[in-house]
Amino acid sequence: MLTIDVVIPTYDGWPLLERCLELLRAQTIAHRVVVVDNGSTDGTPTNVRREFPEAVVVELPENIGFPAACNRGVAAGDGDVIVLLNNDVEVPATFLEALVQPLVAREPLGSVAAVLLQRDGQSIDSVGLCVDKTLAGFPRLRGEPRAESGSVRPVLAGPAGGAGAYRRVAWTAVGGLDEGVFGYGEDVDLAVRLAGAGWETTVATAATAIHLGSASFGRRSSWQRYQAGFSRGYFVRRYGLSTGTVLTEAIVVVGDAVISRDFSAVRGRLAGWRAARGAARRPRPPAWAIDRSIGLPASLRMRRTVYASSA
Repeated sequence: MLTIDVVIPTYDGWPLLERCLELLRAQTIAHRVVVVDNGSTDGTPTNVRREFPEAVVVELPENIGFPAACNRGVAAGDGDVIVLLNNDVEVPATFLEALVQPLVAREPLGSVAAVLLQRDGQSIDSVGLCVDKTLAGFPRLRGEPRAESGSVRPVLAGPAGGAGAYRRVAWTAVGGLDEGVFGYGEDVDLAVRLAGAGWETTVATAATAIHLGSASFGRRSSWQRYQAGFSRGYFVRRYGLSTGTVLTEAIVVVGDAVISRDFSAVRGRLAGWRAARGAARRPRPPAWAIDRSIGLPASLRMRRTVYASSA
């Protein structure tokens, strides 16, 4: 049996977290829960200790961002498997057992993606992540019917950070999530680094859950679009700039400015680009991790789908 640590970062979301922890109590497989409180002001740490004393609480004095909070939670455990779980994901009783099963069977496997459904339980929110030639990442199969969750296209790069399992030795080997960003894109970066280190990935189609969606991070606010832009600029510089990337990003930021009537996306990208100055250049991921069939038109369509679902 593999031991399991479920790491849940949270910030001022006690009702969501309470429901999430109640559902985890009903799981069919043993696990440890690590709640990382990112400086909440709603009494979350006290509530967790009172209502769920079996959970480990990592209490941070301020909001240090999603990647850093996850890394702190991972460091607080020692399970063979790390499951990252958003507090706005509702899991059935068999979820964890189904999610970690592929890791039991395949040693070279470094990560497993879950099937996240939208609120209606019929439309896909994500089945892991796919990555285009510019290393922009997207929720795989978003908007497709639930029956398509086993599709092999687009190519799977790795799990989405909202619900995914990682073998601890793989996570440790690549250094976990990049704390250079506050949020967004860190799961894509981790996926391609794991691929570059030789770790395989797969989907556990039986590990299905409901993602309430943007319930904990807000919906397309100026701050949110700035942070998403910051992450994009940061990772573009870390992996290197191409002509295709410049063209794609120019179209995206112009479109965002027209729709949102501000320049948060472009300001974020510029700030992220500057923040990555001096950081070591990362190697390009292996060919299998990139879906080269996602050209510019398809990439823009995917971006519009993500934008619309977060509006």
